[in-house]
Amino acid sequence: MSLARADTVPAAVVTEAVTRALAEDLGADGDLSAALVPEEATAHFALRARQAGVLAGRACATETFAQLDPALPLIWQADDGSVLEAGTTVMEVTGPLRPILTGERTALNFLGRLSGIATLTARYVAAAHARNPAVQVLDTRKTTPGLRALEKAAVKAGGGVNHRSSLSEAVLVKDNHLAGITITEAVARARTLWPGRVVQIECDTLDQVAEAAQAGADALLLDNMVPARVAHAIALARAKAPGPILIEVSGGITLESIGEYAAAGPDRISVGALTHSATVLDLGLDLIWRRTEGD
Repeated sequence: MSLARADTVPAAVVTEAVTRALAEDLGADGDLSAALVPEEATAHFALRARQAGVLAGRACATETFAQLDPALPLIWQADDGSVLEAGTTVMEVTGPLRPILTGERTALNFLGRLSGIATLTARYVAAAHARNPAVQVLDTRKTTPGLRALEKAAVKAGGGVNHRSSLSEAVLVKDNHLAGITITEAVARARTLWPGRVVQIECDTLDQVAEAAQAGADALLLDNMVPARVAHAIALARAKAPGPILIEVSGGITLESIGEYAAAGPDRISVGALTHSATVLDLGLDLIWRRTEGD
């Protein structure tokens, strides 16, 4: 069973991330411990889930072993987005023991981190959809520096939706921006400078909701409002807006509270915890057999 196929991350992004990770792990002198193993030793390993979750990070694991030994045959039995039970075999590999040992931790680091994000996302999506099947659960820019594209792909693998990936994708006017410009001025200036771009205004109060909606913002971000206030703000925004307006909710939303927020009727709920607080999913590379020449 698969929750969602993650968007393909550009190959160059995967290659760069893995190259940096391997360089960090190998240091100046390479894998000293693997060098003790006879060069001719071969082995068969199975990558297994040690707890239930959702898989993500397959491309990074594949690239890890490919950089160490392009001839290593990885046989994948699950795709990103696949729902895993404890004990599920995800991948098998047979080949020279040295590069498998060297790549093990880097591959597992990517898989564990990204699968943890996918798994947490799936839980948030399930909790939200139990109360409102139409609501979207979004990530934020609270990602690990340098790994944003990978982590956002993991969110999609878990059934979530990506918010903007960079500051240049859309206009989002937050509270600190309003220290230098009013909401109405911000919407008008954004329309002049970047026609066609989405303009979203973060709102902490109902007065801001009314002003942003009347100014013609495309979307509102209701920040740190309780669910009852969210429902009120949605009604107010749709009454004041000259046309369709998208409503997003954010701010301290947990697995326990997301259902109540979803029931209030927003279009989207953004959750920074999907990427900044996900727990690593436990996967392991188990040795099935090992041989050396003459065995």
